[in-house]
Amino acid sequence: MTKNIIKFLKTNFMCTFIAVFLGFMVACAILLITGYSPSLSMAVMFNAVFSRAKFIVNVIIKSTPIILTGLSVTLAFKSGLFNMGAEGQFIVSTIVAAILGIKCNFHPFIQIPMILCAGVLAGAFMGGIVGWLKAKYGIHEVITSIMFNWIALYMCNFVANSETFHKPESDGTFPINRSGQTLLFYDWKFSQEGRDYLQAHPILNDIILKTDFNLNFLIAVAMAILVWVIIYKTKKGYEFRASGLNPDAAQNAGIDVTKNIFYTMLISGALSGLAGVLSLTGSSTPVLHVLSVFENYGFNGLSVALIAGASPVGCIFAGLMFSALIYAGQTLQSKIGTPSDIVNIMIGTIVFFVALVRIIPIWVNRYLQKEERKNAQ
Repeated sequence: MTKNIIKFLKTNFMCTFIAVFLGFMVACAILLITGYSPSLSMAVMFNAVFSRAKFIVNVIIKSTPIILTGLSVTLAFKSGLFNMGAEGQFIVSTIVAAILGIKCNFHPFIQIPMILCAGVLAGAFMGGIVGWLKAKYGIHEVITSIMFNWIALYMCNFVANSETFHKPESDGTFPINRSGQTLLFYDWKFSQEGRDYLQAHPILNDIILKTDFNLNFLIAVAMAILVWVIIYKTKKGYEFRASGLNPDAAQNAGIDVTKNIFYTMLISGALSGLAGVLSLTGSSTPVLHVLSVFENYGFNGLSVALIAGASPVGCIFAGLMFSALIYAGQTLQSKIGTPSDIVNIMIGTIVFFVALVRIIPIWVNRYLQKEERKNAQ
């Protein structure tokens, strides 16, 4: 019985659960020290997510891009790479998607796939450059990807402020054409027939009329499953993992490590690109804004990957939790005056403890070894 409990403590699920619990405890302690009620704050956060159907749907919708950027970082992790450029890959895909979405206005069956493919290719291109520089010249991917993040940000501002795309008296571009948006029931819900039907069905009215209802989350889930299959069920995935665990041994075994570095960053960039293009096409305000700071979709994806323990399927649940915390944190200050920064502290401590609790399996192994030696004597 004791051994089963010990083995359970060693699992990634238990380590992550302990990290999340400790993160909440630290946040509660800080709230208490600063004079705010931890129980009231947590109750407000809980109600902000679960009290209405539209809140739950909004959390799911907002989790989509960080799940995909989390998958992007996860795939790189598995190959021994650190994709710090998910933010830039996200941004550059929105730039390309916005340009095509504004300039082209084909039938949705052509417009939507065209924009999606262009955004994915843009992210893949940026990720591929980082991988190529790493494979060809040994330039560390962290350095190049961070620099590309800034290039993408200023490129975004250049496009958003250009005469061709900038919307007068705004901080962004014209919206992309309706034919390029992936929202569901958008025209119908604003028609008289749609309004009458939704008013007769309050829950559907809350979900469809008051949110950017789309199927992008299902695409993110499908991508998580696909990444899991690639990593664990394909020859190329085995090569990725072998290259990440021991590049020298993989090279001696006949695996082309340099090519795998390039392919990994190419696919990783494509996932971040998909996150960017879906966030644009799945919004009711599909515009490219002038950025003064990063929107943190890529950096939040990094935290999601860490919380998930670099598990593709785990990124789904970590992304949902992350999205719920961010969404709930927005209501704290308006409801009871609690600083919304407490959510950032909570997220930071959760990520910190995720790294820290990985020590638990090491302690457990030492304990088991001691017990084995005692039994042997």
